[in-house]
Amino acid sequence: MGERWWREPFRTVQTNIREIDVDMDVEAVLDFIEDYGADTWLLSVAGIVANYPSDLHWQTVNPFLAARASGDLVGDAVAAARDRGIRVVGRMDFQKLDARRAELHPDWTYVSADRRRQVYNGYISACPNGAYYQDGMFAVVEEAVGRYELSGVFVNGLSIKAFGERDYSGRYWGVCHCDRCQAGFADFAPGVAFPHSADSGAYLAYASGVIDTLVTRLRETVDGLGTDAVVFAKTGVDLAFHEANNAVGRTVWHHRTAEQVSALRTADRRRPVVVNAVSFVDIPYRWSSEDPHHFAQHLLQTIAHGGQPSTYVMGTPEMTSAATLEAGRRLTRFHRDNADLYSCLESAAEVALVRRPDRAETNDPELSVEFRGCYRSLVESHVPFDVVDLTDLPSTPAGRYRLVVLPDVGPLTENEVFAVEQILACGNAILLTGDSACRADVLQIGAGSPLARPLTRYATPESVRSMHVQLSSEADLAPVVGGFTTLEPSAEAEVAWPLLGTAPFGPPERCYGHRRTGHSAWVSGAVNGGTLGLIPWGVGRVYERTGLTRVRDAWVGKALSLSQGVPQLRTQLPEQVEVVAGRAGPNLVLHLLNRSGDAPQGFRAPVPIPAGSIELDMPGPPPAQVRARVSGIELEWAVDEGRLTVRTPRFETFEVVEIRR
Repeated sequence: MGERWWREPFRTVQTNIREIDVDMDVEAVLDFIEDYGADTWLLSVAGIVANYPSDLHWQTVNPFLAARASGDLVGDAVAAARDRGIRVVGRMDFQKLDARRAELHPDWTYVSADRRRQVYNGYISACPNGAYYQDGMFAVVEEAVGRYELSGVFVNGLSIKAFGERDYSGRYWGVCHCDRCQAGFADFAPGVAFPHSADSGAYLAYASGVIDTLVTRLRETVDGLGTDAVVFAKTGVDLAFHEANNAVGRTVWHHRTAEQVSALRTADRRRPVVVNAVSFVDIPYRWSSEDPHHFAQHLLQTIAHGGQPSTYVMGTPEMTSAATLEAGRRLTRFHRDNADLYSCLESAAEVALVRRPDRAETNDPELSVEFRGCYRSLVESHVPFDVVDLTDLPSTPAGRYRLVVLPDVGPLTENEVFAVEQILACGNAILLTGDSACRADVLQIGAGSPLARPLTRYATPESVRSMHVQLSSEADLAPVVGGFTTLEPSAEAEVAWPLLGTAPFGPPERCYGHRRTGHSAWVSGAVNGGTLGLIPWGVGRVYERTGLTRVRDAWVGKALSLSQGVPQLRTQLPEQVEVVAGRAGPNLVLHLLNRSGDAPQGFRAPVPIPAGSIELDMPGPPPAQVRARVSGIELEWAVDEGRLTVRTPRFETFEVVEIRR
């Protein structure tokens, strides 16, 4: 198929098959894959069961293979796919063992703190430190890739979750306490007691190291086979892998897929990001198909941010709702038909929103509320931006973004402080909200000549209840929610948004007494060659919890004023349109995403967006052509004093405006 085929756009369909599906009609599945617009098949090959006649003692061959004429599903699938120019990537899963192998090799298994094995539906959980992972996984990869010339390998569950803290039902077991795990941890962290959970910082570092080593060895093993096979792994070797899914009981975050793709892309722009969009509602409900509009959002957010779309079905495609798959088909085919656009698509955002990666996947919305409120604010204000993990900030080029927003990320490490200082030194702007970059009541940025000195922290809901910030006129008051830190600004600092202290809020007859405190809720000024802005309260939290658009508009306006270099995008489009800015070579690419279907706990059919306009800076020569890729039409445009105005067409789910130079 060619060296490093994954460097070009590709589209995947995963069939996560049961033991009884091994007699599938591979030609029918390939018909579906071709019609769907995909060119890569992620097929269950080995691990828990082998869907081919393996010669290895490490594996259990699927007993239902005997019903297949050839006795070899993988061989049949690869041969048929090769005839059509479709790649096959082998899915493998080493998290479980059958009972017979577990009895023969107890040292391969997970062991709880009370010395029990983790048994689930007759299968026993394996431990990443056992020989099944450490030796067997590589033997299986060598056999399967070598025998069938697979185009790639995906090892499911190759993360710290493989240490068995929870089972499929969510039952808590604690991390593996086998002898190898305990000995390995003792060598890694001498004198530290072996923990019960993965919450321990030392254990998290140890377990992550074990997984990282396995992933590295996996890449080396595949390289040693002399093939062009790609390694799919969550930790990322050749490419990064993210599963976009829903879950019963988890509050829907409507931008979850976009957030993850953006963060992964900014971490390593050379590494492709594959998003496997799950076509069912949740693991316990694998046969309940996802709502078509929800499923479409996984794929749409993926391609808009430069990711590679993948569709994950249980069993074979006919077992998933046709409506769900039709939604995916439209987007997958669009990606296929516009491969020239997506082959070199990079972000053109000049703004970065930093997140704490340890809060990204949490089910507790309180831990990410400031980030999410700031995220929504920028989206609704039509400000294109990238998500950058705080841990990746030191490796991000200091001059990449004109404005970097750190929303209540807490104290910074020494490397992170240095990264922020370098961004300022490049003449760019930093905005800190909440308690960002504050350690032991000291502002960590510009420490030699600080812009402001933290004084008092009001950290409890009670301490800020009825506290207000005056945004403009005396009647334009915003509530303080979550916390507030009073600041003593330097003589050179600019201040705004007076803080009003607390006063009685009931009964109505006593609701008076708010007075200006002399403190400000906005402080800004020149620091280290750049501009630093401080918002010592949670503006994102306020917006997320109250929906007050005047708070959103006030903080976004102030943020953009910090950096005159941020291109000002003006639109005649409703705030329900998200603008994702990218570049494909010399051409500017704007994905316009219709968010009017965002609804509580899901997505609905979006309301069509009427024709409008976009105005943006256009230095240099005028465009050669402006085209709407979804509508397939050329658009009207005009340039006036270096500003380009484009008339956008009516659109439904999304439109892609390409401005060709």
